[in-house]
Amino acid sequence: MSTGFFWDERCFWHAGGNYAFTMPIGGLVQPLAAGGLPENPETKRRLKNLMDVSGLTKQLDVRSAPEATYEALARVHPTSYLDEFKKMSDAGGGELGRRTPFAQGGYEIAALSAGLAIDAVDAVASGALDNAYSLSRPPGHHCLPDFPNGFCLLANIPLAIGRARARGLAQRIAVLDWDVHHGNGTEAIHADDADTLTVSIHQEANYPLDTGQFETDARANLNIPLPPGSGHETYLEAMERLALPAIRAHRPDAIVVACGLDAALIDPLGRMMATAATFAAMTDQVMELARDICGGRVAMAHEGGYSEAYVPFCGHAVIARMAGSERAAPDPFAETFEKRQPGAGFARYASSVIDAMVEARASGGTEG
Repeated sequence: MSTGFFWDERCFWHAGGNYAFTMPIGGLVQPLAAGGLPENPETKRRLKNLMDVSGLTKQLDVRSAPEATYEALARVHPTSYLDEFKKMSDAGGGELGRRTPFAQGGYEIAALSAGLAIDAVDAVASGALDNAYSLSRPPGHHCLPDFPNGFCLLANIPLAIGRARARGLAQRIAVLDWDVHHGNGTEAIHADDADTLTVSIHQEANYPLDTGQFETDARANLNIPLPPGSGHETYLEAMERLALPAIRAHRPDAIVVACGLDAALIDPLGRMMATAATFAAMTDQVMELARDICGGRVAMAHEGGYSEAYVPFCGHAVIARMAGSERAAPDPFAETFEKRQPGAGFARYASSVIDAMVEARASGGTEG
């Protein structure tokens, strides 16, 4: 099995300033000692470092990629937005949209992040690689065509889908987003695209507050909002009963995963209780389905995940499973996190939430 790993040190140099966590500094909000947003390079850099030390990197086809071209970006983003982004980037940086600051050169770094995702999907769709992981930064799943938000400046996955289609490599795509936040940008961009199924498993009413509700309608989209506190078993049940059947029914040429790792138990921007074992198990589920329906073609693009200590172990578990590698990075929190999983009462409640969504989809109704 050939597994690609797309990364570039320059993506770690993306900088956002003038924030203390998610609050703009000023008035009574003083700067943090570490500075900036929770979306910082260390979670990604420490993942790459862990892979190097464990020996996993040596088992991967490691690549970089060129920046996404203006033509490629314009398949999703209006030229007015791209031009303003580039102008502000050249002038020293600034902020467009909501919680998306960038420094000088931010346009080029965001285009590189998109380029990594684009080449990862291309390599998988063309058969050059069996599967691939793109360590994209900044992330992309919240970005609307002309409104960046939630740390996302360009829509990495829609851009990758657009390029793969333009090259005739794939037509029907399924996007599975297991970031703790709703993949509102990816959903909105493909809302009228019957060839792209978007599935988002996320914490209910986290971010954005006004999107991500479960509903059954004619669009090729499925939102699976889970209650705060959902843990390992609930995630696997949601995958088995909702996400995977929807993807199977779509019959995609390839599956693209928006791999956010912020549903982990100690993430500062989520209230879920997933573990590295959860992400490994979900990866196994996706890989098994992909082998059955689309020749194993799976590409993943990195999204959220804000625990510098824990993201590396979650990401390592995902990539090792993609590669079929025995290079392990044992979860140092495994014992204590297992003890903190939801009890039987909560598990029954979470399962009843999934029951309601399954029944609503079967009947064609809408469940709020």
